[in-house]
Amino acid sequence: MALEIGSLAPDFELPNQFGEHVRLSDFRGNRPVALVFFPLAFSSNCTNELCALQDNVAMFQDQRVELIGISVDSKATLRSFAELNGYDFELLADFWPHGAVSKEYGVFLEHKGFATRATFVIDVQGRIKASIITEPGLQRDVAEYKAALDRLAACTAPVPVG
Repeated sequence: MALEIGSLAPDFELPNQFGEHVRLSDFRGNRPVALVFFPLAFSSNCTNELCALQDNVAMFQDQRVELIGISVDSKATLRSFAELNGYDFELLADFWPHGAVSKEYGVFLEHKGFATRATFVIDVQGRIKASIITEPGLQRDVAEYKAALDRLAACTAPVPVG
């Protein structure tokens, strides 16, 4: 079962497509994060979905939200995938132990060997503020991301005084 809104996002450390290690807790106190779990690099749905995110990357940048993709692919596969498609965001390899982070977030599909399509929007305190979860064959809509980022902004907006 996927993690619920309001729960503390489990910390992890994974290599990105360049082999650099990324730790979720490094963003805590600094900036919100959108973790985008996707099944497999180079599949048509994953390519279309991540290309749509790249086309709308300004939506994340405007709100200072770090966009990060995660799949069970190797870092070498993710590097080729990112270069081919021109992604300007990090892709993390949940390769070994196979799907360990996906399992922690409750989105690993044991019978398929990869994560379902799941996004977790995490605030600067490390709490999950929004999630978007679909079946492996169904793409997440960019409008769902916009709504999730709007919810995040509403939670972090300063309260007017007076």
